[in-house]
Amino acid sequence: MKPTLQLKIGQHLTMTPQLQQAIRLLQLSTLDLQTEIQEALESNPLLDVEESEADGENPPAAKEKESSAEAGSDANLDFTKSDTPDTPANGADDAAVDLEGKDMPNELPVDSDWDTMFDGSAGPMTGGGGGEDDDFDFESRNSAPESIYDTLMWQLNLTHMSDLDRMIAMAIIEGVNQKGYLTQSVEEIRDGILAQHDVVGDLIRLQQEELAALDIQLQPDEDDDGSPVGLDEVLAVLHRVQQFDPPGVAARDLRECLLIQLQQLPPGEPARNDAILVVDQYLDTLGARDFASIMRKAKLSETRLKSAIALIQTLNPYPGSSVDVDDTQYVVPDVIVSKDKGRWKVELNPEATPRLRVNSNYASLIQRADNSSDNTFLKNNLQEARWFIKSLQSRNETLLKVATKIVEYQIEFLEHGEEAMKPLVLHDIAEAVSMHESTISRVTTQKYMHTPRGIFELKYFFSSHVSTGSGGECSSTAIRAIIKKLIAGENPKKPLSDSKIANILEEQDIKVARRTIAKYREAMMIPPSNERKRLV
Repeated sequence: MKPTLQLKIGQHLTMTPQLQQAIRLLQLSTLDLQTEIQEALESNPLLDVEESEADGENPPAAKEKESSAEAGSDANLDFTKSDTPDTPANGADDAAVDLEGKDMPNELPVDSDWDTMFDGSAGPMTGGGGGEDDDFDFESRNSAPESIYDTLMWQLNLTHMSDLDRMIAMAIIEGVNQKGYLTQSVEEIRDGILAQHDVVGDLIRLQQEELAALDIQLQPDEDDDGSPVGLDEVLAVLHRVQQFDPPGVAARDLRECLLIQLQQLPPGEPARNDAILVVDQYLDTLGARDFASIMRKAKLSETRLKSAIALIQTLNPYPGSSVDVDDTQYVVPDVIVSKDKGRWKVELNPEATPRLRVNSNYASLIQRADNSSDNTFLKNNLQEARWFIKSLQSRNETLLKVATKIVEYQIEFLEHGEEAMKPLVLHDIAEAVSMHESTISRVTTQKYMHTPRGIFELKYFFSSHVSTGSGGECSSTAIRAIIKKLIAGENPKKPLSDSKIANILEEQDIKVARRTIAKYREAMMIPPSNERKRLV
């Protein structure tokens, strides 16, 4: 084969470092972007945060501006200077003025007292009581959330027990899961304790010596299998642990959890005995909503059963959830949508990303003809800083453009709610802004919009459609809202089935299959009709 030369014309995309950086910043969430910006500020000395004039000249006005930005107000509002007293020129006058501007004598009498000389409302730095800072608990606000294990161990340390019982209680507490239930059986706990032969043997001998000193002899249990730790002793310690807070902790199943909580109620509590009877003997029947069978077998009237069920519903089926609280993750909206003079306005959240600029002091040190290492370092960092700022600007422009088009499509949702949501797909926005669908997908992922109806992810406004009888289209989000509204207004004694909901939607010219209704209902975590049935 002879080697030949050919000339071809083609197009291909070259992924330059600038383009790669722009794409990477585009798909980052607000929190990840803030982390990326912080890393860039720390590594690049030519990057700097752009500060407003109010930050350097008028700090009170800057704080007022920041608070107004958090409330979603317009950034163009005028802020007036606060009426704070002028700062004294000399140090002597400084010492003679307190935080509120009150005159203070240079010398105090020997028998004078601060509490009698000045009131306690002078400010946060005064020693008077009644201030808000007295209630500030630094440890509780900055410490890690307490787990169910820590709570139970803290109560165990305050409980008087023998060394052997304490060892059994620690084994029980270690078997309690996040929900507050005991995940091990009594036999498994006993076997785990017996595995530590030396420690258990020493504790038992010590306990026997203490009992012998008091002339107490233990009678052997009929069910004792000869092991040094019996099941009855593990059960006795388990019952003591089950009296700890939160009520119902260390239960082995739901029935035992609810019974522990009911038994801890005062004897005079209304419907307490009926609730104990229902939970102890008819819990499965109660879960099946077979109220007629419970009234017949337990010989309870409808009124008494209603009171018992109402009391059972006040109990906590997961005791550990009240103690083991996860850290709250807050959402920072990227876009703010508001209505001003009858028109909807879309703007970027100024608090989401700081404004960056090139540090002019370092940039002025760069010399063109200088090839030294220091000058090369400044040149490279200057170019990287410009690329980074340009990528951020491109990200903000793309995000604002896409969010504006979404608001234009979904104005009916902003005006009337979820039932007015229109069907929308990525292709529609991609054509409107002349971008690729993959770019729209990156922009709408983990980006949030603050609207008068709440904070929503941008992907929330995209939904599939269902054809109507008149040839139109209805959004799946609107159908979910209609289903939720129908179920909220149903008769609790005769809840609507999926087939009935499908018939109601068909009367509204929306054709949806029964299995589609079931899929939407399960996605909204709404139980089926047989589980939604109530006595009242």
